[in-house]
Amino acid sequence: MTLHDDAVLVLKGYEGSEGAEGSAGRLGLREQYLDHLAAHPDAMWKRCEAGHLTASALVVDPERGRVLLTLHRKLGMWLQMGGHCEPGDATLAAAALREATEESGVRGLALLPGGPLRLDRHPIPAPCNWHLDVQYAALAPPDAVAAISEESLDLRWFGYDEVAGVADASVVRLVAAARAALDG
Repeated sequence: MTLHDDAVLVLKGYEGSEGAEGSAGRLGLREQYLDHLAAHPDAMWKRCEAGHLTASALVVDPERGRVLLTLHRKLGMWLQMGGHCEPGDATLAAAALREATEESGVRGLALLPGGPLRLDRHPIPAPCNWHLDVQYAALAPPDAVAAISEESLDLRWFGYDEVAGVADASVVRLVAAARAALDG
């Protein structure tokens, strides 16, 4: 199975909630992703100028009620870990876990079961135009030690209630989705 095939299966099974994000709503956004994959065989790769899928994961420490965010070097924004898929990624989940591990420096992360929590489609500068992000959550081990990567200006733990003061609405919604998934 290719990464493209995995993305189609993941999205067909996706039942998350986008709320106010995107005028098309939850299923409409999922359908936009699926339509994009159908129209663009290279939709998993950065070279797809019509936009491409990305994979991200919010690193969560539920024992301490906090999340790890990165101050993105290029965007200057506090975000969850994530980025472009690479040829060695067998699945979207594997890409999200790889990105979270690389960007956080935390070893022993484990994705929350049940697949992605959210979808977030956002514009980026040309030539790529759009990121179609598939967002997961990753549990940090109790002894997690974070280390700043080259892609980050800073890396910091924030209490759940602090996120709205530093991050944009998409990150706030992802934190809410992760907390809801943790609460069962």
